[in-house]
Amino acid sequence: MDSRILIIEDDKNIARIIQLELEHEGYKTSIAHSGREGLDILEQEKIDLIVLDVMIPELNGMEVLRRIRSTDDTIIVIMLTARDSVYDKVNGLDLGANDYMTKPFEIEELLARIRSNLRFRSVKESDVLSIQHLSIHTGPREVYANNELVELTRREYELLLYLAENKNRALEREQILNQVWGYDYFGDTNLIDVYIRYLRKKLQNLNGDSLIQTVRGVGYMMKE
Repeated sequence: MDSRILIIEDDKNIARIIQLELEHEGYKTSIAHSGREGLDILEQEKIDLIVLDVMIPELNGMEVLRRIRSTDDTIIVIMLTARDSVYDKVNGLDLGANDYMTKPFEIEELLARIRSNLRFRSVKESDVLSIQHLSIHTGPREVYANNELVELTRREYELLLYLAENKNRALEREQILNQVWGYDYFGDTNLIDVYIRYLRKKLQNLNGDSLIQTVRGVGYMMKE
């Protein structure tokens, strides 16, 4: 597995047991025994998931989580704590924890939750098509440019998605018309030019240069 997991746990025995089990499963791991050490590792390494104990020295787990979420909402965080009060769980989840486990716990359950969270993130990421400043979320059919939502009609969205799925390929107008409007559409291919202008205008409002380029004598291409 390519996923890298950071264990932030001050109990060295527990941290080592978790590390050995994770590495046996094929994960790459790093260990920190304090909040500050954990944040330092995050600065230096690409981490996919954090197993974060609440009661750690220097900076507690809640503060570490708060700092992580102030700059990054993609890293998966599973909280570990000996406390089982509803307040602690709600506080952790409100701060952005993805999951919560109370000590003592079974290592098999922790491994199952790690697998589940990583699998869910993988599915989520597969639903996002990114090209430079542009992100196309195919599930909700939303488009973001520079993290700002771009309002598109259904046909504009379908045209943009088709261009993005075939990025760096010159697409003929007839080809675009058939794929986006359907083979039973017998309208003028000039319709493509009109919709390309619509898209360029909406996307250029958020970025100076258009990603959609004209290929003379052929049609259009979205170039990365």
